[in-house]
Amino acid sequence: MPETFKAILVSRDAEKKQSVAVTDLTEAELMEGDVTVAVEATTVNYKDGLAITGKAPVIRRWPLVPGIDFAGTVISSSHADWRKGDKVILNGWGVGETHFGAYAGRARVNGDWLVPLPEGMSPHDAMAVGTAGYTAMLCVIALERHGIVPDRGPVVVTGAAGGVGSVAVSLLSSLGYHVIASTGRSAESPYLIDLGAAEVISRDELAQPAKPLAKERWAGGVDAVGSHTLANVLSMTSYGGAVAACGLAGGMDLPASVAPFILRGVSLLGIDSVMAPKPVRLEAWRRIGTDLDHKKLATLSTTIGFDGIVAAARDIVDGKIRGRVVVDMQR
Repeated sequence: MPETFKAILVSRDAEKKQSVAVTDLTEAELMEGDVTVAVEATTVNYKDGLAITGKAPVIRRWPLVPGIDFAGTVISSSHADWRKGDKVILNGWGVGETHFGAYAGRARVNGDWLVPLPEGMSPHDAMAVGTAGYTAMLCVIALERHGIVPDRGPVVVTGAAGGVGSVAVSLLSSLGYHVIASTGRSAESPYLIDLGAAEVISRDELAQPAKPLAKERWAGGVDAVGSHTLANVLSMTSYGGAVAACGLAGGMDLPASVAPFILRGVSLLGIDSVMAPKPVRLEAWRRIGTDLDHKKLATLSTTIGFDGIVAAARDIVDGKIRGRVVVDMQR
């Protein structure tokens, strides 16, 4: 009998009603690819929560194994870059959306989608960073390239207690920025201060319809919320500043005016982590290895086993998750 492994499978019936089940798969049932990886660690991201709960159309192929990122060990490869035993990371590329993802003991993928696990980092550490942390690093790099350095002034991070926000706060503070953390969970203020936030503000300050221009409060920002929050962040960004936008936890709309762009020269920097080219990914993970305070990874992450994935997916959509959730696939 072929070896089997546990997997979460999301299906949809003829009436398009979604269901989630734990099942056993074999490698023969995996999708096409030239590298097969033993998944050692994965995460529960906001997008994974949306996929499992069906609250947004993340999954576009049925049935599907969800899970948009993983770290593990290559067990077979016909790709020139990878050999059996290599430690690798995957983020995005439609995995967990159109291609079988991380919530299984094995994953077969295109070798071009993989990057090497940074030296000195375990699969667990890499997934404490995960797609959320990798996205946060892409935001930081984008701000730096736009000239938003610590001397320019404060930077704001919205959704600061979430996955992207937690890593962004940690990264920016480690790099010397004065970080203003915005959160809807006042009880998380000590956590955010521990991560390096200099100030914590309530998301209520940014949740109402934005003025075309408001008082200048920060030189830049990392926004994972969208909608009115992003509109307010833009209206409060100082002359020549920039905001990196990477999420939609508060909505996909952007009810803003052009005033910040044409009167203050503010730039809105779009951040896509799913299809980012490999050189960009390699740079982001290199920077994560050098710039992130790895002692803080334990602070901003909790660890669950495979059996806790579905419950964590529901909790993250309901705003009950702080920081990062690492899934130990051997637990």
